[in-house]
Amino acid sequence: MTPDSKKLARLARQSGHRTLAEQAFASLHEAIVTGVLEPGERLPIEELAEVLTMSPMPIREALRRLDSAGLVENIPHRGARVTELSVEDLREVYTVRLELEPLAVREAAASFTDEDAQAANEALERHRRAIEDGRVGEAWESHTDFHFALYAPAHNRWLTRLITPLWETSERYRHASGPVEWRLDERRREHEEILAACVAREPDRASLELYNHLARTANQVSARMGGGELFALRPGADAKLAAAGDARPR
Repeated sequence: MTPDSKKLARLARQSGHRTLAEQAFASLHEAIVTGVLEPGERLPIEELAEVLTMSPMPIREALRRLDSAGLVENIPHRGARVTELSVEDLREVYTVRLELEPLAVREAAASFTDEDAQAANEALERHRRAIEDGRVGEAWESHTDFHFALYAPAHNRWLTRLITPLWETSERYRHASGPVEWRLDERRREHEEILAACVAREPDRASLELYNHLARTANQVSARMGGGELFALRPGADAKLAAAGDARPR
């Protein structure tokens, strides 16, 4: 294997999951998303089992789950390998995300509570502090926590089940597209606008703000990969966001 086996083993030790299969999945998932395991890299079960100090059985189960999430592909007679990245795949992933996640936040905003707002605010504050302190891993984690705190009040388990693997694949693209220009003020305003719409129980506005937030991200990642603009922004949110930007200190 070509990946840094020490890094991969360290990911396994850091995992707090209860079963070996869950530990293997968490370790391999993070290794793929962060680029320790590179696109196109082979994933020999026996070698992975040795590095992660476990039997091949939980590795096989983990690879099946990663295959379902689109992060691994099984090639007949050649075994598993990390899925390649492409602008076309990025477009396909975000095409589905742009349907599911605005729907989830629309349903959530209709019944958003003070407790829901507190959970989302806490995640957003952790995200802000992590970015300002340069704690990249915590920044990614808190960003995920924030978005799923917005979707949770929809109380729709199927939406969460469908969104999760798409989110995981998207994280990989954001990591692989190179150093992130955080644009703190801009991204913070986008997050705050989405949350404000949820708190105000304005489903249409929450859905619109989230749609444009995701579309901007997809377009930025595509540009870093050498592609063009993938999605047009929907009218209605940009003017307000620009006005808010002019009124807030940078």
